[in-house]
Order: sequence, then C-alpha cells, then structure tokens
Amino acid sequence: MSEGEQSESERTDGDGTESAAVRRGYVTQTHTGTVPWEEALGAASRIGFDFAELYMDGATERTRLDPGSVGSLAAEKGIDLLVHLPFVDLEIGSPRNPVREGSLSEQRACIETAAEMGAEKAVLHAGTSARPPEWELDEIAPRLLDSIRILDRFAADRDVEICVENLPGVPFTVHHLDRVFAETEASATFDTGHARVDGMDPDEMADFLANRGERVSHVHVNDAREDADEHVPTGSGTTDFETALAPLREGWEGTVSVEVYTFDEDYLALSAEKLEEVL
Repeated sequence: MSEGEQSESERTDGDGTESAAVRRGYVTQTHTGTVPWEEALGAASRIGFDFAELYMDGATERTRLDPGSVGSLAAEKGIDLLVHLPFVDLEIGSPRNPVREGSLSEQRACIETAAEMGAEKAVLHAGTSARPPEWELDEIAPRLLDSIRILDRFAADRDVEICVENLPGVPFTVHHLDRVFAETEASATFDTGHARVDGMDPDEMADFLANRGERVSHVHVNDAREDADEHVPTGSGTTDFETALAPLREGWEGTVSVEVYTFDEDYLALSAEKLEEVL
C-alpha cells in the first residue's frame, strides 16, 4: 500500500460509515517477460493496490519463480498476493485420462508454489479444447467438475482458495457457473468481459452478482468497446460498471482485479482510479 492510501478497512462512505471490504488489485502481464515480476509487484504498491494477481505462465511459470523471494517482496511492498493459474496448454477437462491427469499434476504443483509464496487465492480456468462435434458438453462436464473438486480440496489443504473463472464461449461460461456451485464447493471469479461476450448486459451482470455473491469471491474487471474479450484500460471501453458492479457496493466482501492488457503503469493507475470511482 503506497503512502497516503487507505487500506480497505479504513475506507469510509460519504456519511462516515465504513464501506464494504472490497480489496482492489490487478492481473499482472508478466508472462511475456516484458515486465519482470519484481516490477509488477512494485507497480501494485506504487499505484496503491491492495494486491497483485501474479500470472503463473510464460516468464513467470512456477519453475521460473522463487516463491520465497516473491513472498518476501510482496511483504516488503505491503501488498497481498493472488495468482492466476496457467491454462493455455493444460487440459483439466480432457476426455483422455493421461492428458487430464498430467494437467492436474501440473496445477497441483502450481498451487503448492502459490501457497509457498503466500498467495491466498488462485484463479482457475475450468475449460477444455475438447468440444463438438467430437465431444459434447455432457461428456466433458463431469470430468471438468471432478477436476475442480480435486484441485479445490488440494488447495484448501494449503490455505489457498480456488476461484473458477467464467470463460468466453467455452465451458464453463457464466451460464454454467450454477452447475459449478451446485456440484462443487469452489468459489468463482466473475469476469465482466467474458460475461459480456456470452450475452450478459450490465443489469444481468448485477443480477448475477446480487444473487450469487456468496459464491463469487473474486472479480475481473475486463473492459471492452464491444462484445469482445478486449481488456482495454478500465473506463476506456463501453461497459457500464456503475450498473454491473452495483452489488459489490452493498456489503460484498471480496477481491477485484482490473485486468488490463498493458505494460504502461499510467494506464494501470488510471484504471485503478476508474475502479475506485465505481466501488
């Protein structure tokens, strides 16, 4: 937390009452190697974010990280840690048992690394490239749900909370999260851009968060200019966050990341300001 910034427990509304315990952060773009993880954590502190969500792939996949060093720097900078688990080449929903088991093994190793660095939440993509016409959702869903249960229990034993993210156009989309809630104990990450791609308008997003907020632990604020997964700086798109995120202002307690595809700290800082205005 940068000097002069209020912690989430110190923020108050205009009438002097304490606001909802919503912590703000951002998803790092460290996977390309353009921004080292050390710089990404420093940016979170300078901007005044409560946490950084470290992307564990590419240049910052688990074998390229020293968890002790990451945890120590986060503590030094006064920020908390979340992680975004890898997904591009992993298949936790594969109908082929060896492929699925290998992917689960790698995700377990990532969760252990996240726990060692002190991360409290891990965002999980519960998706697969197995799809029609070869594979129908009814065949794939049981495998995905079982994988979620396995990873959720594994992470819970290490004090890490799994947060299943709604994916755009592939299982599990926002329209499948109720099944995740019914058949697993995992929490969810609600991604606004992904929900928009899958047909949700701001009022429908707000309705989802209002009715399922007890299972949504984390939110990705993903702005866009159209119904696409763009990740433009928060406030530069056309998403009506004032409406969509209204339930988060009503006593919800969780974490919110701005997910912006940029290496420019100025755009991150502006995104933080725009998010603060909404929340």
